[in-house]
Amino acid sequence: MPKLKTNRGAAKRFRKTATGKFKRKPSNARHILTSKPTKRKRQNRRPGIVDKTNQKALQKMMPYA
Repeated sequence: MPKLKTNRGAAKRFRKTATGKFKRKPSNARHILTSKPTKRKRQNRRPGIVDKTNQKALQKMMPYA
């Protein structure tokens, strides 16, 4: 069998945790921050966990993560 390729876009955006879940950075945290509430900006600093419905797709994109 040939080796599988890692999706490089996914590899830059997600990290695998010790329990096998994927961490992600929240969206809407890049620009036009003046019009967003402070609470939303503060909560966007913390990483989120990818939903379980997308776990299988990410596992296929990152087979060696």
